[in-house]
Amino acid sequence: MAETKLINMKIDDRDVQVPAGTLVIEATRRLGIEVPSFCYYPGLALQAACRMCLVEVEKMPKLQTACTLVAGEGMVVRTDTQPVRDARKFMLEFLLSNHPLDCPVCDKGGECELQDMVFRYGADFSRFTEEKIHRPEEKWSDLVYYDAPRCILCYRCVRVCDEGMDVKALGVGMRGAHSIIIPNEGDHLDCEECGMCIDICPVGALTSGTYRYKTRPWEMKYVSTICTHCSNGCKTTLSVRNHEIMRANNRDLSGINREFLCVKGRFGFDFTTHKERIKQPLLRKDGKLYPVSWEEAAQAAAQRLNEFHGAYGPDSVGFIGSNRTSNEENYLLQRLARATFGTNNVDHHRTADYTGLVTALGDRAADSSLTMEQLYQSKVVLLIGNDPTNQNPFVAWQIRSGIRHHGAKLFILNSREIKLKDKAHQFVSVPSGQEAAAVRWLATSEGQFPQEVIDQLGALKSALANESDVAIVFGSEIVGSAIADLVAFGSSLRAGQTRYMALGDYSNSRGAADMGLLPDRLPGYTYLDNKTAAEILERHWGAKPPTKPGLTTPQMVEAAQAGTLKALYVVGANPFAHFGKPGAGRGSLQLLVVQEMFLTETAQLADIVFPAASAYEKEGTVTNTAGEVQLLRKGAEVMGTRSDFDLLRILSHQLERLGLGKAFHFKDPFVVLDEIRKTVPGYNLHPAELLTGGAEPTKLQFSKNGHAPYDVPVQLIRSANDTLFTSGSLTRFCTMMHSLPEAEAKP
Repeated sequence: MAETKLINMKIDDRDVQVPAGTLVIEATRRLGIEVPSFCYYPGLALQAACRMCLVEVEKMPKLQTACTLVAGEGMVVRTDTQPVRDARKFMLEFLLSNHPLDCPVCDKGGECELQDMVFRYGADFSRFTEEKIHRPEEKWSDLVYYDAPRCILCYRCVRVCDEGMDVKALGVGMRGAHSIIIPNEGDHLDCEECGMCIDICPVGALTSGTYRYKTRPWEMKYVSTICTHCSNGCKTTLSVRNHEIMRANNRDLSGINREFLCVKGRFGFDFTTHKERIKQPLLRKDGKLYPVSWEEAAQAAAQRLNEFHGAYGPDSVGFIGSNRTSNEENYLLQRLARATFGTNNVDHHRTADYTGLVTALGDRAADSSLTMEQLYQSKVVLLIGNDPTNQNPFVAWQIRSGIRHHGAKLFILNSREIKLKDKAHQFVSVPSGQEAAAVRWLATSEGQFPQEVIDQLGALKSALANESDVAIVFGSEIVGSAIADLVAFGSSLRAGQTRYMALGDYSNSRGAADMGLLPDRLPGYTYLDNKTAAEILERHWGAKPPTKPGLTTPQMVEAAQAGTLKALYVVGANPFAHFGKPGAGRGSLQLLVVQEMFLTETAQLADIVFPAASAYEKEGTVTNTAGEVQLLRKGAEVMGTRSDFDLLRILSHQLERLGLGKAFHFKDPFVVLDEIRKTVPGYNLHPAELLTGGAEPTKLQFSKNGHAPYDVPVQLIRSANDTLFTSGSLTRFCTMMHSLPEAEAKP
């Protein structure tokens, strides 16, 4: 890679070196010098509309806009001279000529960029005494409101919707002082409802339907945590007052997603206060669930689990975990199953074949994983299956940003027409369900396809053969042996590092697999017969992990309904809705214990239900679909619920009292994380990086140890094929999102 040329310049009498092509406004920020701007936003097209960033440049006769001026060798810039201050003052006077002075009631009061600039550069009087132009406030949707008099026409909202989201839902109407922002449907929005226009607005022109007129910025605390919906791991900052989440955004640009959040990340939080939240343990008596005390529910669960374990043996009990609970909770659940009950009947709803990917990569697993930042930086992306725009929105954002900023080439192989097709360098359409067969053709040139498809595959193979450092992203269509074919094809490409990313559905889909919620693998995907791993686990658990493979989730549900599995413990999952025989209910299952937030289809069948906290109400870590670990922080608290960590710890103490296993003596999830760092391959991460808000990629060290090639049972990997407005059980209870016509039109 060619070295970046540096140029020398001087800003406010300070010498600085910046890469060639750097804008002056970015050069000033390197020195911590504030050059105000309203229309400039990194990553978006240059506008030069607000004229607030004017600076003096030596040997140039007029003031220059720093947001469009490229730094040059020997350039001398001054940002705080009297002419510069006067220019900013006059521009603010123009902006305020029709701007309503309603800061005390404006939702942006206290965090408004215009307000800040007026305090710094503005005057206490105006020469404009004419009556202000006024327009009534408009409701574009239940989530987005527009107040035209407050708008300063910076066009940030128009550009982020067009360039960033590729939606084009906003434009500019009228001319001159009467110019306004207009939605694509005249009086309402028809878009993805991501809400980025609200957060990117520097003033109070665009406001949120979930937050408007409810509170003030200084009355809330701000908690940065990870979105609880899809698997991309976006950081979301919760604004919390009195343990109630008032809004969510990422205006501080923290996290791997910076400014990006989809509709679920920004507006899908009100499930936490839904009236149907379970807030007291439930125990089935005479065929109905009744509220009981925590003590009665915990003792009943432990007593009955112990009875079935003693009467029928370890494999009479099964455990199904969640892809929304934290790494620490998932680790404890599989430890409870293996160390306390002595069974490998432990699994979760798998939405991507992470096991297949790690196994296919073998000892290259650590170096061949594709992070979200690497996806953005990639010059070539091959997308197979999935619909990232709907299922993995941040992945789609990174791909679009890479195309826009770096000229990345996108190649797509899919049986569906997806939105990203419009951005593709080449789109290969294959028959429905034939993505895996197409991958095999790419790897071996074997397979039966119509000649038209073969021609497209051949052209794709030829095009990729000339590329290096390819990023390969694939969905649930590629599993088991098909992943091995894909890795073989990736390894055959031109010299360079081919990297891979499997796309799952939910916030900790990858973490659930990494932590060992698998019937045939220990934490870190280690084989059950790996003696070294078993010895390490035994030292920490005080018991040997069993070596007999257990039942998968579909097998456990089938065995439960048939009565061969006597007891089932479910944490944050809904297996009877996804895998059960229609109309069969729980069948002959004798005991069903569920930890859940709502009475899902599975919880309604349970004998005992424990009210669980959501991801926004607990601490721990999660791992996104790219294998990056991030920190969960507790934002709010709902009375009557407990974290799954606490629930599992309570159960372990009750079981120890009955003589079954050892209790979990962990005071908080971070003590569990310490054990994970010692026992799970690839998770010996630096806590300091996590505590400072970073995303730490795992470094899996995986060895096949002579095991046969990995394949996966048909239909074991099941994507929910979520949309932007659906995300399993949670979005059923997201009232604001489901008030949108888009949610109804796109189920």
